[in-house]
Amino acid sequence: MLDPSSSEEESDGIVEEESKEVMAPQAGSRISPSRTSESSGGLAPSSSRSSARPTSPSPSAASEQEKEDLGKMQREEEDRKKKLQLYVFVMRCVAYPFNAKQPTDMARRQQKITKQQLQQTKDRFQAFLNGDTQIVADEAFINAVQSYYEVFLKSDRVAKMVQSGGFSANDCREVFKRHIEKRVRSLPEIDGLSKETVLSSWMAKFDTIYRGDEDPRKAQQRMTASAASELILSKDQLYEMFQNILGIKKFEHQLLYQACQLDNLDEQAAQIRRELDGRLQMADQIARGGKFPKFVSKEMEAMYIEELKASVNQLMANLESMPVSKGGEFKLQKLKRGHNTSIIDMGQEDENTLSKSDVVLSFTLEVVIMEVQGLKSLAPNRIVYCTMEVEGGEKLQTDQAEASKPTWGTQGDFTTTHPLPGVKVKLFTESTGVLALEDKELGRVVLHPTPNSPKTSELHKMALTKACPDHDLKIKLAIRMDKPQNMKHSGYLWAFGKNVWKRWKKRFFVLVQVSQYTFAMCSYREKKSEPQELLQLDGYTVDYTDPQPGLDGGRAFFNAVKEGDTVIYASDDEQDRILWVQAMYRATGQSHKPVPPTQVQKLNSKGGASAQMDAPISQFSGLKDADRAQKHGMDEFISANPCSFDHASLFEMVQRLTLDHRLNDTFCCLGWFSPGQVFVLDEYCARNGVRGCHRHLCYLRDLLERSDNGNMIDPTLLHYSFAFCASHVHGNRPDGLSTVKVDEKERFEEIKERLRVILENQIVHFRYCFPFGRPEGALKATLSLLERVLMKDIVTPVPQEEVKGVIRKCLEQAAQLNYTRITEYAKVEENAGRLVTPAKKLEETIRLAELVIEVLQQNQEHHAEAFAWWTDLMVEHAENFLALYGVDMDAALEIQSPESWDSFPLFQLLNDFLRNDYHLCNGKFHKHLQDLYAPLVVRYVDLMESSIAQSIQKGFDRESWEPVKSLTSNLPNVNLPNVNLQIPKVPNLPVPVAGLSVNLPQMPSFSTPSWMPAIYDSDNGSGTTEDLFWKLDALQTFIRDLHWPEEEFAKHLESRMQLMSSDMIENCVKRTRMAFESKLAKASRSTDFRISPSICTMYNVMVDAKDQSAKLCAMEMGQEKQYHTQIDELIEESVKDMIALLVAKFVVILESVLAKISRYDEGTLFSSFMSFTVKAASKYVDVPKPGMDVADGYVTFVRHSQDMLRDKVNEEVYIERLFDQWYTATMNLLGTWLTERMDQQLHVYQLKILIRIVKKKYRDFRLQGVLDSTLNSKMYDTVRNRLTLEEATASVREGGMQGISMKDSDEEDEDDD
Repeated sequence: MLDPSSSEEESDGIVEEESKEVMAPQAGSRISPSRTSESSGGLAPSSSRSSARPTSPSPSAASEQEKEDLGKMQREEEDRKKKLQLYVFVMRCVAYPFNAKQPTDMARRQQKITKQQLQQTKDRFQAFLNGDTQIVADEAFINAVQSYYEVFLKSDRVAKMVQSGGFSANDCREVFKRHIEKRVRSLPEIDGLSKETVLSSWMAKFDTIYRGDEDPRKAQQRMTASAASELILSKDQLYEMFQNILGIKKFEHQLLYQACQLDNLDEQAAQIRRELDGRLQMADQIARGGKFPKFVSKEMEAMYIEELKASVNQLMANLESMPVSKGGEFKLQKLKRGHNTSIIDMGQEDENTLSKSDVVLSFTLEVVIMEVQGLKSLAPNRIVYCTMEVEGGEKLQTDQAEASKPTWGTQGDFTTTHPLPGVKVKLFTESTGVLALEDKELGRVVLHPTPNSPKTSELHKMALTKACPDHDLKIKLAIRMDKPQNMKHSGYLWAFGKNVWKRWKKRFFVLVQVSQYTFAMCSYREKKSEPQELLQLDGYTVDYTDPQPGLDGGRAFFNAVKEGDTVIYASDDEQDRILWVQAMYRATGQSHKPVPPTQVQKLNSKGGASAQMDAPISQFSGLKDADRAQKHGMDEFISANPCSFDHASLFEMVQRLTLDHRLNDTFCCLGWFSPGQVFVLDEYCARNGVRGCHRHLCYLRDLLERSDNGNMIDPTLLHYSFAFCASHVHGNRPDGLSTVKVDEKERFEEIKERLRVILENQIVHFRYCFPFGRPEGALKATLSLLERVLMKDIVTPVPQEEVKGVIRKCLEQAAQLNYTRITEYAKVEENAGRLVTPAKKLEETIRLAELVIEVLQQNQEHHAEAFAWWTDLMVEHAENFLALYGVDMDAALEIQSPESWDSFPLFQLLNDFLRNDYHLCNGKFHKHLQDLYAPLVVRYVDLMESSIAQSIQKGFDRESWEPVKSLTSNLPNVNLPNVNLQIPKVPNLPVPVAGLSVNLPQMPSFSTPSWMPAIYDSDNGSGTTEDLFWKLDALQTFIRDLHWPEEEFAKHLESRMQLMSSDMIENCVKRTRMAFESKLAKASRSTDFRISPSICTMYNVMVDAKDQSAKLCAMEMGQEKQYHTQIDELIEESVKDMIALLVAKFVVILESVLAKISRYDEGTLFSSFMSFTVKAASKYVDVPKPGMDVADGYVTFVRHSQDMLRDKVNEEVYIERLFDQWYTATMNLLGTWLTERMDQQLHVYQLKILIRIVKKKYRDFRLQGVLDSTLNSKMYDTVRNRLTLEEATASVREGGMQGISMKDSDEEDEDDD
């Protein structure tokens, strides 16, 4: 049953709303099953009748299915009623909150990604990789996106995270950002381009790919709108949200909203006061009846009652601190109370007594003077005007007007504290007399408006003065008197009481609200600001009553009753009485709800005609709302007493449904409620006395259930609720309650154990519960929560060893689980029923090693920070994980052939990872790996040394010393095992991308690795020596690339490699020198000798030996360094000997030339004979120049030798040294030959040959870069002077040298014979 509103204005508003009534059939909505027919008089059925159903068929005819359907329908009906009742309580919390506010400091929740959105994202990134987009990107970015796509987006763990509702767009972006940071940091520095700029550019491209063709403005608008709805919600939005949560239909909400008068703040405040009064009464009943809940201690029963009363006191204080009406300027006059307990004890009147000054009101009046009618006695042009004043205030005047048209429309604003103010309006005309001091008053009107007075303009007859001859003078006025916020109702009433209003008399009453819990009925006289008498309504109960005999005046009676006192009131009509009773009912806070006698008669008439009263009931909008609510079966929910419900179970239900709604919305909430939901739940708990421990226990249970069902729940949220419950159970009073129920403690212990099991399971599955470290910080919070759960109480910390033991056990299981998962992923098949070849087994083991490394890298990258306090446990976890792999690795290596070296890539792969890990380097598995491979490495080096030594011996025995253009042109190719050196960091165990490979040297033949270019690009050494140097280099590279972690063994291997290289190179140098000497010994001694490529090859071998010794034999330790120096000295001595041998060869050839021309020495028979023969023959024929072919042959030999050496030998220093020695030795030989003939005159032909040889030799060696200091030596000067002298003598004697002269031998000769 609903009551009328408290004022005429409210009544008018509700009547207007009535015209917009939404009926269920008209809206097309289904009428609730509890609705009864209209013939029942609109009465709502009782709870027992509302759930009744038609009689079922007889047991013999009824099927079990029909019974189940009937039971299901009954359960659904009961559930619907429960939700409707719950919605009524929630609506009241939203309509008038006085305990909670919507929080503004909650973390912003991101939009979650659905399966469809994930697939769309995959398609967009695949389109980019296929080149179907217009996004320009470099190769590095494309590789990063490719890795991100393969590793992250295609991961089954990401798909599982999407299914759990814990994956947001922000997670996608953050994982990519972390993925590329290491890549960008590893790039080389570029001038003018910072790495931060590269990161920003890559992230912008990522956003473009992720967004696709969607308009960024629409996405921004959608994000902004969603963020706004996630922050602060209006009341209408909250109503709509909980309609969806509780399954309430729109028309049901409208009916409940109107019937509960949720827009009437006074009604809502009164409802709260009644609820709190009921809770106090319930506390008293519990104390009297002794029906206490079961507590852990008997002493808590008395404390429980105190807590109930204290909680109500707090709510009363909160309510009293609320403004009387939101948005008003009125500030509450706070009552001085010693303690909150005084609010409970309404009998302590001394502390709560009001004085007359506490109820002073403030009114605003607007007086508008429109016109004056009936002014006929004045001349039309006479000036008239009006004045207006409120008694006790200032006086205002209108403008002047002519008597023929006395209209103004002037408004005057006044403020007064009189509830019945006197408003005086006077009409004046200007005096025409010369000596007149004042204007003439024609008439006046005195009015006493009230807030209930009409607001429209009305004509009032004026009281005339003697100066006005007119008899019917009226003035049209409009007076508006605004009602202050703390004035709840006013009007004239008859009243009679024992202590106040002792005479039955009609007075003007005002119901004044001093505070939320203090109201007073005050009677006022005219022109008075303070009440004549007042009655404080604390403790009074108002109700309708019958007319009292002996009291004349008033037609509709009601009274206010208090123990020992009764005050009787009467109004002049029924409607006014109803409005007064409803206003006082809200003020008293009484539990009894007054029902008008007319409504009682209607309820008792069983649908008959209602009794006739002074005013028709249909005029009361509150009653109409009640009728509508009854007709739809809502009255039982509206009129239900909140104190009679088990709000603990109701709150449990609404919190569970709210959590389901939250987890199914578009936000990645992880179990956190939205600010609006938190606000409503907080308000419900405070208003209805739901214990905080119960709330959080239910919340924990619901969250754990959702976690078991696959939803992602934030462990920080679990930690918060668990800490609250733990504090409460252990007596720390987080919510001010010191009582602990047995049920709460038992439920807490049950949830604590359940939570411990779930947390341990999450740690075991940490790679799958928190993939890629998402949600951020969740694993760390899980570990922190586990430590809190293991605590016995809230004070004593759990021993670290105990926590460490639990986490160690979890990580041991995690190692087993993770290894099982990756072996299943790699599809490693056991050797059961079929033969697995060693090569296939090794391939599977290497593949598994890659996956093992990827898992450990993921753990380090994404989860190491969470285990920062337990680093040693993560190291143990990694060792256990590797130990499981070690079993399979040992089994695979056992079946390998002793002569096979294909397992070295496995060592390189594992060792390169382990040696770079601070915690795993030289750990248990690493040492096992070293122990496993150390004998294999030693044996391999032994065999390689033997093989290389044999190849040197055989190679030099059949060496042709022909130069090779490059290593790859002549060497045979052999397929060698590969090992992936560049393993991409792929968190999701993908198929490995083929990277660069290193080919291990394999006995007895070697080939160029695919990653190694041709070592020499020009003519080089011989096949044997180049094969030797490549083998040594490849072997040392292999040993170096092993990066053996144990320092002593690594130094041993390095020393052995360098000593072996030294021995091999020494042997090579000696064999080459011997071959060089043998080659020269067999060569021609005449000018027909030509420098063969093999000679140059031998020199190049020495060059290569020197270069390779510096690289392969570089040692820094004392004895070994000395040994290396000996190799360098050996090479230098060998090169010096080889140069000396070749120079000696050149000297021998020049000696042969000089021997030929020695036959022309003066005084010999051959010389005389040759001279005579040539002279005689020259008279008849053209005789060639004798001896010039010898000179030309020698010059050609020299030039060919110089060109061959310059072109084929790769060391410039050696060539310069050779040319210097060659020039010096031959020039010395010439000088010696000429010195031996100092006393003889050279034959002309000898002179010509020597001049040509010396001249060409000087020029050619100068062109070859021989220094002038060497060219212009003393011996050269001696030779040149002798030849010049001989030339002069011959010119005199012979008559000329036929163009051959020494004069320009030191200049460039243009004649290139």
